Amino acid sequence: MSPSRKFNFPHRHLLGIEALSPQDITVLLDLAEEYAILNRGPEKKLSRLRGLTQINLFFETSTRTRTSFELAGKRLGADVINMSVEGSAIKKGETLIDTAMTLNAMQPDIMVVRHPDSGAVDLLSQKVSGSVINAGDGSHAHPTQALLDALTVRRRRGRLEGLKVAICGDILHSRVARSNIQLFLAMGAEVRVVAPPTLLPIAVEKLGVKVHTNMLEGLKDCDIVMMLRLQTERMQGAFVPSLREYFHYFGLDRAKLAAAKGDALIMHPGPMNRGVEIDTDVADDIDRSVIHEQVEMGVAVRMACLEALAPVRDATSADGPAT
Repeated sequence: MSPSRKFNFPHRHLLGIEALSPQDITVLLDLAEEYAILNRGPEKKLSRLRGLTQINLFFETSTRTRTSFELAGKRLGADVINMSVEGSAIKKGETLIDTAMTLNAMQPDIMVVRHPDSGAVDLLSQKVSGSVINAGDGSHAHPTQALLDALTVRRRRGRLEGLKVAICGDILHSRVARSNIQLFLAMGAEVRVVAPPTLLPIAVEKLGVKVHTNMLEGLKDCDIVMMLRLQTERMQGAFVPSLREYFHYFGLDRAKLAAAKGDALIMHPGPMNRGVEIDTDVADDIDRSVIHEQVEMGVAVRMACLEALAPVRDATSADGPAT
């Protein structure tokens, strides 16, 4: 049975979590839940986006995000085009605006964009006639990652409201952290950030989070432990003394995890640096780690986002499985 189209999503673009109401978030999670069930069945392909064009424009490499958006679009029946920046005119000096105008002339219905500069996806969205999904821009936002994290948690815990969520590690450079903070707070969770002072944004407490610089204190009685990748490629200077020392104080191992609730879920957006942010034994705990489930939910969430932003189609031509 294919997911129903009875939903209301009043946005043209998905650029960040801050623009979404709790109702908007719930609409996307509910639709993604249906797609998660569909994706585990024998018939995974629908024709919801048949005749529509989806362009994936990635200025940064990302195997997980790009592949899941490609798979999501194809499962919904869209014509999916992956733009390789390495071989494009962008490498020859073409500006972002020139690129946007060129692609817009091809009349894409949806563009999925990842860019190393914060705000670049927002700027591009102002120059195109179709919908734009932010697949990550600089250290600013990664809305679909936050949504898939929320779906993973909701499927395991049945709710988001009232949960204690600890986001640990490189908060300063993480767009994942920012989007998750916004989403979980909007949905009624308590959010803590745990990191060395050098990896905390200035005045981060103004976001509504509780701030800790000690892992045992930060993880105490938490329901969710979300580890972040140490983004050395965005660091200019010495933010940590050494990777070995960072793991000793802020890497997740059994000793630190013991401070959280006995059934606390372990999360990581990937790719993981084992022995730096997380111990292999913890990452591979089949009872508590939901890291692989996060990847699975990524396809369902991105299907929901593509569906929600797609131009309204006649229901009789867009509901059934593709033939």
